[in-house]
Amino acid sequence: MPAQQDPQISAQAYLQQERAAAAKSEYFNGEVFAMAGASRRHNQITSNLVVALGSQLVARDCSVLASDMKVRTHTREADKYSYPDVVVACDDEQYEDEEEDVLLNPRMVIEVLSKSTEAYDRGLKFFHYQLIPSLQDYLLVTQHYCRLEHYQRRADNQWVYSEFHALTDELELSSLGCRLKVADVYRRVKF
Repeated sequence: MPAQQDPQISAQAYLQQERAAAAKSEYFNGEVFAMAGASRRHNQITSNLVVALGSQLVARDCSVLASDMKVRTHTREADKYSYPDVVVACDDEQYEDEEEDVLLNPRMVIEVLSKSTEAYDRGLKFFHYQLIPSLQDYLLVTQHYCRLEHYQRRADNQWVYSEFHALTDELELSSLGCRLKVADVYRRVKF
């Protein structure tokens, strides 16, 4: 008896299935990966980021969207749909279709690190995000202690890395024209 192959589905079939699903899943080249629920700490940090960024960008043509917005990365070799914890889109937001639930041109993506996803968020997921031409900032937020890691795309397509460890630190987001206070990110979070 031949070995059973993993079932592969098309991106179209994934989207149709995902839009009707009760739980979220990510997609990569024909495979679907279920997502686990987030902790209270994770949710608090995500909410804090939406408030901190949203309050500064309210007068600009930018949207700050939480964890239910999918982002698509598409190349000849790979097709990927993921759910960033927070995504910022500015100016002419572009979506895959009229459902407006798959963003194609994020300006910033933020991932709150979990033990189960940290290696993926730092590695392959970031690699795919880098393929999005509009992406200028990638922020990783540790939830168990004070640490923000910021990757900023320069004009020469190089990524500059910086870390923030103190609640008194502020991160300048020049692509968005705003600043992010570390204390605001960790408001009401107990370590």
